[in-house]
Amino acid sequence: MPWYFAALDPDLLKALRAHGVARGRVLDVGSGPGTQAMALAELGFDVVGTDLSPTAVNQATRLAKDRGLTVSFVQDDVLDSKVQGPFDVVVDRGCFHVLEPDRRAHYVKTIASLLGPAGLLILKCFSDEQPGDQGPYRFRPEDIRQTFGAGLDVLSIDRTEYQGTLTPQPKALCCVMRKK
Repeated sequence: MPWYFAALDPDLLKALRAHGVARGRVLDVGSGPGTQAMALAELGFDVVGTDLSPTAVNQATRLAKDRGLTVSFVQDDVLDSKVQGPFDVVVDRGCFHVLEPDRRAHYVKTIASLLGPAGLLILKCFSDEQPGDQGPYRFRPEDIRQTFGAGLDVLSIDRTEYQGTLTPQPKALCCVMRKK
C-alpha cells in the first residue's frame, strides 16, 4: 500500500502539538491497517478508526488487540457515516483526495457534523506539485480553502510529503481546519 506508514505521520504530530491537542476523542477516517489510529491511542487519545473495507477493519482490529491497544475500528462510509460524534479531532490521511469532485461538499458537511465545538480536521492530501496524473486528485491551497471554507475555518496549509512506501515521496498538503 503506497500510503502505509507504520509510525505516526510527523505532519499529524506537528499539527496536534501546534494546536495544543494532547488528549481527546479522535476519528481516523479511512484508517486502512490502523497505523495512525494505533499511534494516536498510544499517545492517550480515545480513537475510532473507520474504513470502507471490512478486511482493513478486521486487520486493524487484530493488530490493535495484538498490541494491547483499545481502538474501536468500524466499517463505515464517510459519505454515509453511521459513526456518532462529537470528536475533538478528525484525521484524514488519504480519504478526501480520492473523492470525486461532486462528492466533496457532502464530505465537508459530514466532517463538520462529526466535529465537536472548535474541533479540528487534520487533512493530508496530494498536492498540485505532485507530477504526473496517476493516483489521487491533486489540490492547490486555494482549492482547499474553496472546498472547506463554508463549513470550516482553514487555519494552516503546509506543503510537505506523503510518507509511505513510494520513492520519491509524493508531494502533499497538510491542512488544519477548525469547525466554525
